[in-house]
Amino acid sequence: MFVINPLPPQIDPALIDLLVRAEPATIGHFLNFGFVDPAIHALLPDRRIAGTAVTVRFTGDDSTIVHYALGQLRPGDVLVMDRAGDTRHAGCGGGVAFAAREAGCRGIIIDGVATDVAELRDYNMPVWARGLSTVTTKRYFQQGEFCVPISCGGVPVMPGDAILADENGVLVLKPAQIEAAANRAIKMQEDEKIRLAEVKAGAKLPDLNGTNQRIREILAKQQAGS
Repeated sequence: MFVINPLPPQIDPALIDLLVRAEPATIGHFLNFGFVDPAIHALLPDRRIAGTAVTVRFTGDDSTIVHYALGQLRPGDVLVMDRAGDTRHAGCGGGVAFAAREAGCRGIIIDGVATDVAELRDYNMPVWARGLSTVTTKRYFQQGEFCVPISCGGVPVMPGDAILADENGVLVLKPAQIEAAANRAIKMQEDEKIRLAEVKAGAKLPDLNGTNQRIREILAKQQAGS
């Protein structure tokens, strides 16, 4: 059975440009939800992407719906695949990655495995996956779902959600969360540069971040109560 839904509205490009300046790991300092299982990792180094989630779900070795999605992707989209627990059959290889790149896709996130990693490097197509496999999917025209709510690495993903991903992992945000989260993260990143310069100049990090002061207060209370 196939389920085909319309594409979601794309997120404002200005918000995406803002979001991609933020590091997922920086946002991880103040958000606890939306981070996919870290087993889903970058197959190519030194990439950071942000874009609008376009979702697919398919089981086993029938990837017909992925090929359908390749004809729907728009510049700025991120293709997110729910493999329904399959970790044997690669849902993305060189041909899929090349076609996605030519459509303007920013990256591919797979809750499953990929293949053709050398071609992914050659095509400069960022892919996040649980690993690699030599066993590929085929087009059997039996089943698949397009632009439906899915799960990726334990996180719900709706078509139209924001995806932010780099070597440290993948984050799913609602569009309404982007501005506040990105601005906070960017400020933290700028503040860290100042702090690191102070450490380089001889300051001690636990003095700068208040750790030593807080421990002194705790020890004083412990001693007063003994």
